[in-house]
Amino acid sequence: MPDEVHQNQILREVYLKELRTQKLSTEYHVNPLRKVHTITRKPMSWHENLEEPADARFLNLIHHAAQGPRKKYPDTQTESQEIGWDSEPLVSPERDDRRLNHFRVHSDITLYKAKVWSLGEDDRHT
Repeated sequence: MPDEVHQNQILREVYLKELRTQKLSTEYHVNPLRKVHTITRKPMSWHENLEEPADARFLNLIHHAAQGPRKKYPDTQTESQEIGWDSEPLVSPERDDRRLNHFRVHSDITLYKAKVWSLGEDDRHT
């Protein structure tokens, strides 16, 4: 392992080499041999895209791609689609049917106890 003198000499050589090869650029210009635009358009600006007509075929393709698989295809295309393909309930859910829907019913005493418990109080007599 080199000692401090050798380490310092190595660092000095690296520093001098960096100073010799360093080039400060103060003038910038565009390469005239390149055939590209130097300033790009903003892709989301609405005022630059007004003159472009809407392509009906492209719009139909985009709308078709945005649809769900059930609207696009008559049958499943993959094994994974078979799991949720028939997702409509067999029995229509009726909210008025008391046999299937058990809603919370609040009375005065249940509201009072809920408020007591939410405050963290214990009203049991010991």
